[in-house]
Amino acid sequence: MTDNKLINLVNITKSYGDNVVLDELNLYIRENEFLTLLGPSGCGKTTTLRIIGGFETPDKGQVIFEGKDITNLPPNERQLNTVFQKYALFNHMTIAENIAFGLKIKKKSKAYIDDKIKYALKLVNLDGFENRMPNSLSGGQQQRIAIARAIVNEPKVLLLDEPLGALDLKLRQDMQYELIRLKNELGITFIYVTHDQEEALTMSDTIVVMNQGYIQQIGSPEDIYNEPKNAFVADFIGESNILPAIMVDDKLVNIFGTNFPCVDTGFGKNKPVDVVIRPEDIDLVKPEEGIIKGVVTSLLFKGVHYEMEVHACGHDWLVHSTDLSPVGSEVGIWVDPFDIQIMNKPESEDEEAVEIEL
Repeated sequence: MTDNKLINLVNITKSYGDNVVLDELNLYIRENEFLTLLGPSGCGKTTTLRIIGGFETPDKGQVIFEGKDITNLPPNERQLNTVFQKYALFNHMTIAENIAFGLKIKKKSKAYIDDKIKYALKLVNLDGFENRMPNSLSGGQQQRIAIARAIVNEPKVLLLDEPLGALDLKLRQDMQYELIRLKNELGITFIYVTHDQEEALTMSDTIVVMNQGYIQQIGSPEDIYNEPKNAFVADFIGESNILPAIMVDDKLVNIFGTNFPCVDTGFGKNKPVDVVIRPEDIDLVKPEEGIIKGVVTSLLFKGVHYEMEVHACGHDWLVHSTDLSPVGSEVGIWVDPFDIQIMNKPESEDEEAVEIEL
């Protein structure tokens, strides 16, 4: 992945009536990057994608593509193609005719179109499907045809708006790996919209976490998961214990009256903070070996691990462990200092949103 800016969104603002969907959003996207816009419904991620694709015009701000302002260009004049959750295939056309549709509009030669159809079908692992009809295909196959139809136009950017949302779990997981393979083979930029955290963590080079029209955090999947910038990100990405605490001093935080060693510095002395501890980072040990003691109050078997609640210091701690501790047993809680993430408490709701340029 290069550091070249391909798309730059500058102060993008969009409202629908009194509802401000995006508020001076700034973001840039690099060449050959798999960037995912992630967030709950209504956070502005799909509106951002539609503005990039030319399906919406911002009230304010610019869309810069390869150094040129394309804010007011229609979708067909942008070097971008969009794949939607609804495949939008023409059911009265064969697969070959569906893939060729855009190329025929561009008046490409028959030989050129035939070559492109074969290339695209091979790329999406559907060789020999030229004469099939869309309604004879599975959901996953139809989605791959929709992607094939987009890539024959040789876009520099592929926009994907929750393209796997209509598929069942197994197909969705299979298609995640297909999309990663496609992106690597094509060498183009993917901009992907989803509300599925696992999907974003699996596929992305970069994740943009959004909420209420603001960017909350930008980073690699590892950064987003292990170093959340605020409580919203910590809570939205995976499961977390988000605990009120006092930063006693550098590398020492007090949680519910007990001091826990940590590695964070620079927060000041005796400052209220929030602490994030992932449930898989809590070790249950013998009561006398823990930093604090607790009692297991609930237990669920999740296949690869047990999910437990441990009541300690007046609070329920969520714990994921491969070792079974029965309900009612007394345990010690121990957390490695590197697994304790410290966050400043926001003074107001507005401080939950962070203004970032990657």
